[in-house]
This record gives sequence, C-alpha cells and structure tokens, in this order.
Amino acid sequence: MILLAPMEGLLDHMLRDTLTRVGGVQRCVSEFIRITDQLLPQRVFTRVVPELRTGSRTAAGVPVRPQLLGSDPACLADNAARLAGLNPEGIDLNFGCPAKTVNRHRGGAVLLDEPELLAHIVQAVRRAVPAHIPVSAKMRLGNEDHGRMLECAQALTQSGACELVVHGRTKRQGYQPPAYWDRIARVREAVAVPVVANGEIWSVEDALRCRAESGCDAFMLGRGMVANPGLALAVHAALHGGSAKALGWAEVLVLMQGFWAQVRSKVAARHQAGRLKQWLNYLRRHYAEAQALYHHIRTINAPAELELQVFGALPVSTTAA
Repeated sequence: MILLAPMEGLLDHMLRDTLTRVGGVQRCVSEFIRITDQLLPQRVFTRVVPELRTGSRTAAGVPVRPQLLGSDPACLADNAARLAGLNPEGIDLNFGCPAKTVNRHRGGAVLLDEPELLAHIVQAVRRAVPAHIPVSAKMRLGNEDHGRMLECAQALTQSGACELVVHGRTKRQGYQPPAYWDRIARVREAVAVPVVANGEIWSVEDALRCRAESGCDAFMLGRGMVANPGLALAVHAALHGGSAKALGWAEVLVLMQGFWAQVRSKVAARHQAGRLKQWLNYLRRHYAEAQALYHHIRTINAPAELELQVFGALPVSTTAA
C-alpha cells in the first residue's frame, strides 16, 4: 500500500486531487486539524478536508483520512466524535509534527516524551467514534532521541490504533538525511498492527531499500511524490514485479495546469503565484525543465502573467473542481 503524506502548507486538498489523478496512491492523509480547547464546527473539518463532502474521497476516488493534532484526550475525543458524523474514511492522530510552534503548544512529536498520554489520547478517540471507523496514528522515532521509540509505538497500538505510520527520524533530526529505516523495523517487530514506513523515499530504488531495511510493504510518500508525481505509480509497479512509464514533463505541465485552475478559483490572488512556484520548486529536483521554468518565472507574481508564461502554449484547462 502507498499513502500520500500530509504536508502542512503544501499538500492540501488541491494538490491531493492533482497527484491522486496520476495513480498509485491507495490512501491520503490530510494536513493536521489543530485541536486545542474547544469543539470545532463541522465547517472547519470540511474546509481542511473538503473531500468529506464527496464520500471522503478525491475526484480520482482515493480515500482521504482526516488527521487531528492535539494533547487533550477529552477534547480530541469530542472533536473526533463530531468528525465521525461526517463519515470520514478514518481518523488519524498526529504525533510526528516537528514544527517548533506546534511543539511549544504540546502538539506533534514533543508528545513522544509522554507515552502514557499517547495511550490516553488514542483510547479516548477510539471510544468516541463508531467501531467501523479506523483510528490510526503517525509518529517519529522520538522527540530528542529514540530511547522511548518502542514504548511509544506500543502505547499507541495497544490502546487502539489499528495502523502506525513511522517517520524514520526524531523530531530533533527534522528532515535531515538519512532516515533510519532499520529502526522502523524494530517498531514493526514490537507491535501487532500494520506499520507504514515514511521518510526519504525519493525514488523506486529508495522504496526498495526501505522495504529491505524496514521490512515494511507499505510506504507513505511526501516530498518525493511532490517532486515526482509519477513516483507512487512507479513504486507500486516495482513492488508488484512490474514497471511503469515515467511521467514526462509534458504530462506534468498538464497536471500543473489543472492544479493552477484550482488555485485561481480557490486561493486569494496575492497567494496564487506562490502556490505554483512552491510546487515548481520541488519539481526542480526531478525535472530539468522545471529548473529552467522556475528560473524564468521566479520574479513574476501577477497571476495572469504567470499563467501566460507557464501555460501559454497549452490548451485552456477546465479542471477546477
């Protein structure tokens, strides 16, 4: 199984829609919904995860699992119960975010210093939602170090998480290579639920090495998928003994055009150019054409001019749903 990762500020519903059209992704996890001390209205959930209005699926039919982040078991449970009323594909709990602002407010990876609290959160959420709705969790190897890695993983799974995504770095290690896939293997051996490996999977070769080191057959792709939209399809094919045709730059441009149509219709004009450049910046890692295009348009901020320079030679896109 291949999951599409949540990436706060980048991999939102518009990019999820775009990337899942390519194929290879079996499930998405949304960017986190921050839970503090209040019961959120349903419109907050549907704003972050508009797929809740369409059966919790993208336009390509890929399930989307909303993710909650917080540290108050009772408040998380209340919000999970309200979210369950929108019939999500499942509910995921975030114990992996390394952002300083989130951690300062007792959210994300900093909670990996408190395995007892992790257990209380999962138990409370599991009890608050109907049995047919899966409750899963994402964690890192630890906060400052990986000394309590197995204790945290067991706290999450023994208290009701039916699946565990493990990012192969601690919070302190951030996104600095490498990811320690061999430590994910230790987690997988210590728990009785499926484990999904995450971190530094940029290519098919990375995925195969990750499988060898972690023992996992399921992967969560994030930055690698944003940089190479055909990665999930290629990894899926390789895992099943086949191969997939690489996505050419002309095909990527068509995807970008559909994404841009959504950005133009849903994002404030002053932020539109930034959203396109942000994705193009990632694409530079995999496509030489993206490097040249990024250099050409990096100082253009007027949406109409940017559209002309990037998509002027392409037919008009109507993908804005």
